Amino acid sequence: MPGILKHTDYASRIVLHIAGLGVGAQVPISEIATQRLMPAPFLRRVVARLAAAGILRTARGSKGGVSLARPASEISLMEVVRAMEGNIVLNRCVTEPNDCPFSDECPVRRTWLDITLNLEKSLENVTFDILLNPTAKTTRKRKEI
Repeated sequence: MPGILKHTDYASRIVLHIAGLGVGAQVPISEIATQRLMPAPFLRRVVARLAAAGILRTARGSKGGVSLARPASEISLMEVVRAMEGNIVLNRCVTEPNDCPFSDECPVRRTWLDITLNLEKSLENVTFDILLNPTAKTTRKRKEI
């Protein structure tokens, strides 16, 4: 089973790094690359995708760098996964039900769908403020997907 791809892992570590610097922090990409042991060219591509998704904000120039576009409490792990990989697809029949003539009655498809929805809800409920301080989990209402 494929699992999370490397660029998604890097994306989550980038967001976590910036969130850990505090509210309003801006950091050069080269500093993140050095401190998080990531190749800078790859990191730049990941940052560009996160910025396009509205997760990060970038600024050019000598005082430029990367910052969170929103507070860490408003950025979920699911949002990062979607920015990097799109929607979670455990089985093609979940997203393309017309490809299978048994789709409507298939208990396996219903199970894949339930598991997908539960995984998405779980990832949606993990925000970067929680990742920074897991012992101080707040009671968060589950978001409907």
